[in-house]
Amino acid sequence: MSAQPHTQAFFDEATFTVSYVVTDASSNHCVIIDSVLDYDHASGRTTTDSADNIIEYIKSRDLTVSWILETHVHADHLSAAPYLKQALGGKIVIGNNITTVQNTFGTLLNVEPQFARDGSQFDHLVEEGNTLEFGHSTVEVLHTPGHTPACVTYVIGDAAFVGDTLFMPDYGTARCDFPGGDAATLYRSIQKIFALPESTRLFMCHDYKAPGREDYQWETSVAEQKQANVHIHQGISETTFCHMRTTKDATLGMPRLIWPSVQVNMRAGDLPPAEENGTRYIKTPINLV
Repeated sequence: MSAQPHTQAFFDEATFTVSYVVTDASSNHCVIIDSVLDYDHASGRTTTDSADNIIEYIKSRDLTVSWILETHVHADHLSAAPYLKQALGGKIVIGNNITTVQNTFGTLLNVEPQFARDGSQFDHLVEEGNTLEFGHSTVEVLHTPGHTPACVTYVIGDAAFVGDTLFMPDYGTARCDFPGGDAATLYRSIQKIFALPESTRLFMCHDYKAPGREDYQWETSVAEQKQANVHIHQGISETTFCHMRTTKDATLGMPRLIWPSVQVNMRAGDLPPAEENGTRYIKTPINLV
């Protein structure tokens, strides 16, 4: 039996985001999952400290980046994928339903006419059942929508990287009230994850420390989630889950960085194009209905 790939987590407390470098055990090939570009909303300035930590880790181990994976178009942090690609190589990957997200938010934001809505900003689009190779390891793709239409889970060896679909068992599940989100769809996607072997390690994209917990955590398992997830443990019906999720979502405010994040991430991490004066701008819809 071959050794499992090694997973290294990088936690960004400013956005509560966990990025990962997963390295093939028998070669120097790796993948990066859900990177972060640091962004100060008040000043409108980006910095690269979080991404530079990943670059330092990869270069210090002489690793070769095969893929830069996005689990979905994030609404709470900006992706550093283009910066990492320029520094390290690799191809940027997202689920093929990115086109739905681009169409929805391209219209909501009244973006520039040149904005492509076919996913072509990304190097590679994946769908259910696709595989990606790095070294002697394989990434298997599960389509797990519900939080957004383009959400995917990446299964690598005995580990699965679930994006925002699930949080730690004491925190629950993703919200479903963004455009294209749907609670029933999320419930069914989670059942797909629950169908993986119970020993499968599950890696979260975020952690917010549930009440009573002192430390951040981002690794759990299928067995632990099925037994203890406060929203969707075994025995919770789809009807019960949908009622809970819809009721809870109605009380939630929008993420602080939703508009910068979506505008950048639906472009595969590139900033919006410069306008006539040479400056790039992030739009914020006012009194959006």
